[in-house]
Amino acid sequence: MLDAATTAQLKAYLGNLRRPIELVASLDDSAKSAETRALVEEIAAQSDKVTARFDGTDARKPSFAIRADEGRAQAVFAGLPMGHEFTSLILALLHVGGHPPKEEADLLDAVRALEGPLHFETFFSLTCQNCPDVVQALNIMAALNPNVTHVAIDGALFQDEVERRKVMAVPMVFLNGEVFGQGRMDLAQIMAKVDTGAVARAAEKIAGKEPFDVLVVGGGPAGAAAAIYAARKGIRTGVVAERFGGQVLDTMGIENFISVSHTEGPKLAAQLEQHVRDYEVDVMNLQVASALKPAGDDGLTTIELASGASLKAKTVILSTGARWRQMGVPGEDQYRNKGVAYCPHCDGPLFKGKRTAVIGGGNSGVEAAIDLAGIVAHVTLIEFDAVLRADAVLQDKLRSLPNVTIITSALTTEVLGDGEKVTGLVYRNRETEELHEVPLEGIFVQIGLVPNTEWLKGSVGLSPRGEIEIDARGATDVPGVYAAGDCTTVPYKQIVIAMGEGSKAALSAFDHLIRHG
Repeated sequence: MLDAATTAQLKAYLGNLRRPIELVASLDDSAKSAETRALVEEIAAQSDKVTARFDGTDARKPSFAIRADEGRAQAVFAGLPMGHEFTSLILALLHVGGHPPKEEADLLDAVRALEGPLHFETFFSLTCQNCPDVVQALNIMAALNPNVTHVAIDGALFQDEVERRKVMAVPMVFLNGEVFGQGRMDLAQIMAKVDTGAVARAAEKIAGKEPFDVLVVGGGPAGAAAAIYAARKGIRTGVVAERFGGQVLDTMGIENFISVSHTEGPKLAAQLEQHVRDYEVDVMNLQVASALKPAGDDGLTTIELASGASLKAKTVILSTGARWRQMGVPGEDQYRNKGVAYCPHCDGPLFKGKRTAVIGGGNSGVEAAIDLAGIVAHVTLIEFDAVLRADAVLQDKLRSLPNVTIITSALTTEVLGDGEKVTGLVYRNRETEELHEVPLEGIFVQIGLVPNTEWLKGSVGLSPRGEIEIDARGATDVPGVYAAGDCTTVPYKQIVIAMGEGSKAALSAFDHLIRHG
């Protein structure tokens, strides 16, 4: 199952086990069960602290549990945790085996204090870059607290259960049989939903903080770069963010980040956060900014948070980024995560053998259609313009695929469904004005970005598209307030550009502090 290099790495990791663990596999006669047996045997062979059994009685086959402390600590995988989930497997082995997770002590104490029973189930796909964060967080909870159990389920392998439980997007989390959440969540986000007092405690802690010299609002590439550049000047720096990493977390392959030939969004986001934390930066995650109040007589700008707390700073850098643009047609909201999706890499495997559509003919849309064509039965690409806007090499590849239909000069007007899931869409031919219905099971929307700036209306100057208007130094029309990244009027929304803009905004903020005290 594993090559020599991976086996050597696994052996080294298992050297960190602090207590014995047991792997208990539930198998049948399928090829996947045979692969699972081979994987479990390989893991057990790498450490004398690991034993394996193959007499498990779990109804999901293949599956295996990682157990310690007489079963009071465990994590369960239904399916083969390879691909993006191989790291989740390694961490589960370590955490169940007593190796401490790399999370804040207060957060881990809160996990240990949870009362139960709390039975989590996560449906994932091996190509989903957002799934590992959820799987790893819930595995930590199960490893630390006997009141918590967690099963990670490969949706592609258990299609019947996916259909029965109406799972049409991953990661999808169930708690005690009911839907708990969908999409990327880290341990702090999950605990904020489970531990109802967490938000109030965090707000109280934030409200007591002293003013910052520079406060960065947003934790994407622009915000991370701004925080690093500011902290290196030796000034009091804070970052307040809804989720550190921003939209980069939802990006699969990154091949245009100069000097790095290939990386993936979650990996880059983790590296950004680690780089920021290398400095004395106060990172306040899971916080949503709700209002900006310009500086008064005290010279401090105020950022109000949805939690009820507020922060003050001598200068502020707005780097709130952007989000996927929606079609805004009837049925889209109703069938979100029930056939309407925005991440083909994450959710594509759930539509294996089915009919899908991609909305958008730019690079993102064409790339999505190419990826999906290798999984689904058929892809219909719908583009508003008369021609596709993607790079020529991508268009050539798309047109070479036998199970792809390209429709241009078309406007999607409605998402159709049966009350539970998508059954089709309606588009209008912009040349003939005729309406056409396309029967399908999945719709992937890839039509650009919307800046996260609604909360700033009336506070700073915004363009007609909602972007923060800035000058060449990153300054807004409010003294002491700067902005950077995809939320601004700077053209070309790219990671490398956002980082440069964030760095520039931090230098401008520092210059403001020097000149104005």
